[in-house]
Amino acid sequence: MTRIISDDGRVLPVTVIHVAPNKVTQIKDIATDGYCAVQVACGERRPQRVTSALAGHFRKSGVVPGRLLREFRVEDTGAYSSGSEIGLDVFTAGQKVDVTGTSKGKGFAGAIKRHNFRSNRASHGNSRAHNAPGSIGCRQTPGRVFKGKKMAGHLGDEQVTTLNLELVRIDEARHLLMIKGAVPGARDGDVIVRPAVRG
Repeated sequence: MTRIISDDGRVLPVTVIHVAPNKVTQIKDIATDGYCAVQVACGERRPQRVTSALAGHFRKSGVVPGRLLREFRVEDTGAYSSGSEIGLDVFTAGQKVDVTGTSKGKGFAGAIKRHNFRSNRASHGNSRAHNAPGSIGCRQTPGRVFKGKKMAGHLGDEQVTTLNLELVRIDEARHLLMIKGAVPGARDGDVIVRPAVRG
């Protein structure tokens, strides 16, 4: 993250996202696929690292092999053509966007950290259960722990979407998006930026 100064003099914390070239590799329509969508390849990959099936798919659309393949539902596919590039002109400064990424993996975590439970008492009768989750069920009835009980386990490394973030500035010369606030994931991670659904 960094910070920029807005036109009205406010200091804004922003996350800078570099937008790699996005090429349309396939167009899906209702007649052939039952729904309208656009498949997009992002970035570039060495040809030696591409399977023969994917290499044929990229060759058919006339696009260099991409590092990522993602599909986006659209209402009308008429504005897209196979092999064309989707640039930063689809965004405007000031609009609200949703950002999807993979959150930082924290490994195995206890129930307190994983589910934001409150810790137990530090003293006054508590000797060894300061960070324990507490009771996890009843006694003979029902005689089991219910499925979905919040307990210790793997934390992070899952898909997270942050809604209604403000797109503060667009730098088309350097292919940068500057989004106010934090976005999910680690530094240099892959994210998907799309117009806000609820905004």
